[in-house]
Amino acid sequence: MAILDSQGRLFGKFSILDVGAGLIILMVIFGIFFFPGKSGSSIASNADRLPVEVDVLVRGLSVSDPKSLIKEGAKTSVIVRKQPTGDATLTAIKYLPRNMAVTQPDGSLKILPDPRPESALSNDLILTLKNNAQVVGGTPIFGGEKVKVGTTLELDGPTYNFASSVIAVRVLEKAKS
Repeated sequence: MAILDSQGRLFGKFSILDVGAGLIILMVIFGIFFFPGKSGSSIASNADRLPVEVDVLVRGLSVSDPKSLIKEGAKTSVIVRKQPTGDATLTAIKYLPRNMAVTQPDGSLKILPDPRPESALSNDLILTLKNNAQVVGGTPIFGGEKVKVGTTLELDGPTYNFASSVIAVRVLEKAKS
C-alpha cells in the first residue's frame, strides 16, 4: 500500500488538502493559547501620570448667573470626543467682558461695553482645569484621548453641560521627593 495514491489521498483515506488545513488550524490554536502576546496594553497605559493644567475657552454660555453655576475648587466631569475621561478640578475662572467695537464720528474705533440686554445672558469664560493625566511624548492623554490646543472638551456637572475649546495645555513637573 502506497502512502500517497493517484487521487492525492494519504493511505487511501485522507485528502492531503484536508490534512494541511487541519495542521494550520492546530497551529493557530496552539499559537493563541501558548503565545497570547500583550493584548489590551497600549503606550498610554505605561506612561507616567503627571499633574496637567488645561485652559479652556467657553464662548456664549447662556446662563443668568454664571457665578452660582460654576465655582473655583469644584469638580467637573470631562468628556473628550464623546468619551468620559474622569473628573477635573476647576482651579481658576476668568470672566471675559462683553464688548463691542463702536465707530466714532471722527472715524476712529472705540471699544465699549455691549449695551444690548440679551448680552447680559451670554457669558465668555476662561476656565483652568487641573488633573493628573498620562503624558506620552509631552501630550496629555485623558481617558485614552489626546488633549491638545483646539480639542473640544465637554464639561458636565450636576446642573450644567457645555462645550469648550482648549486654548492652553501645561504639563507640570512631578514633585521631587
